[in-house]
Amino acid sequence: MQKKAVASVASVLALAAGLAAAAQRAKASPLTSRFNRSARVWKLSARNSARFAVSRVRGIGSAEERRAQLDEQFAIRTAEDVAKELGEMKGVLMKAGQLISFIFEALPDEAQEALATLQSDAAPMAPTLAANVVKGDFGKPPEKVFLDWSDMPVAAASIGQVHRAITHDGRDVAVKVQYPGVHEAIESDLDAAEVMYAMFSSMMLKGLDAKGLVDELRDRMREELDYSIEAGNLAEFEARFQGHPWVRIPKLVPELCSGRVLTTEWVDGLTFDQFRKTESYATKQRAGEVIWRFAQGAIMRHGIFNGDPHPGNYKFHHDGSVTFLDYGLVKRWSSGEWESLRPTVDAIIIDRDPDKLVDAMVESKFLPANHGLDPSLVYDYVSSPYIPYLTDEFTFTRDWMRDTIGKIFDVQGPHAPVIEQLNMPPSFVILDRVVWGVSAILGKLEATGPWRAMLLEYIADGEPATDLGAAEASWAAGRPIP
Repeated sequence: MQKKAVASVASVLALAAGLAAAAQRAKASPLTSRFNRSARVWKLSARNSARFAVSRVRGIGSAEERRAQLDEQFAIRTAEDVAKELGEMKGVLMKAGQLISFIFEALPDEAQEALATLQSDAAPMAPTLAANVVKGDFGKPPEKVFLDWSDMPVAAASIGQVHRAITHDGRDVAVKVQYPGVHEAIESDLDAAEVMYAMFSSMMLKGLDAKGLVDELRDRMREELDYSIEAGNLAEFEARFQGHPWVRIPKLVPELCSGRVLTTEWVDGLTFDQFRKTESYATKQRAGEVIWRFAQGAIMRHGIFNGDPHPGNYKFHHDGSVTFLDYGLVKRWSSGEWESLRPTVDAIIIDRDPDKLVDAMVESKFLPANHGLDPSLVYDYVSSPYIPYLTDEFTFTRDWMRDTIGKIFDVQGPHAPVIEQLNMPPSFVILDRVVWGVSAILGKLEATGPWRAMLLEYIADGEPATDLGAAEASWAAGRPIP
């Protein structure tokens, strides 16, 4: 029996070698792409058959037994471990920490390191636990759902982790698997989060409607827990940005998605740190503009935007284009939402009028009608994050971010009367996160540009101010990209 198994292994390996040689010869063929994918599928099928036969010969055992050996290296092996890892507000604090991570820019490096523990990613879960999630949602273990599956995760996030796999038709894919029990761990925290935000408002923004703020965050976080919603978000972004000259959206693999599993094409690229260290000044400038324009276009033109502009959610490329990966925290404008906020933006950037700004802020519930504040003081405070758009050219820096955030949070400073009465309407919560988050990224890139003219492209149908703006305008008009 053992000799028969060994012979079978040899036959399978010989078949795999023959297929590999055939694929190499086919490189010059016009059907190269299709043949290469088919050859790859055959090779992987042969490799998996060989792996199974060899494991039988050597007594290694099944995929489940292999995973069980790896499980000992992981802290999260059960749903109870998830509750322990993400319980006691840690799950919510991770998400809240990501939402306000731009504030860290104003702190010394030592303080940033200390606070980073509040938003650090959870430990990865054991291979068996991840495999059980896939099996629970698809009825088959991952090695059956996929042609090839990597037990070891390539990345861990706050509520799940990413595995690399290959589909049965030969596509490289990234598979995000949610921690089992994370729903329960975070739901209980969300119920307690209102107390935390009420405490924050009592210390900082005394006029803040803590309940409205928490309701908005709660809705967004609950959506993020359902990967089928994220799949829908991704599909919409993919459709809206199809053929875009410099925005890259990973392709969804809908048949391999569920409430706890999200499968997209695998994207190679540089991390933010790698990109900053290795790429030229011009390429970094281009990427900064790409990130900025992606956010503005989504907000102003499409009415749906990613609410977590974090560099960990991007892959950077040598031509300065960027792949935007994560669509869990997405905000859609409901009817009238943007229309209620836009007059405040127009009053700051287009009109530069303190009286118009105050009137707009009262109308949109940023300020109470009886505030009694000096409009000039309000304008000086509220316009702080928008300074880049009040001049012809501006360079974002970390120093500017630090100074601006310091001004915004200086409850003892000259703007204390404004801070005391200022409210943040729920509609503005995620938009504010985007404004600050993108600014923080641009500060790290020291991005320079005609930001005012660029913003006027989106809010006043202005003429393209840069080459990227012209390329996008041509794409939007259906003309060839210049």
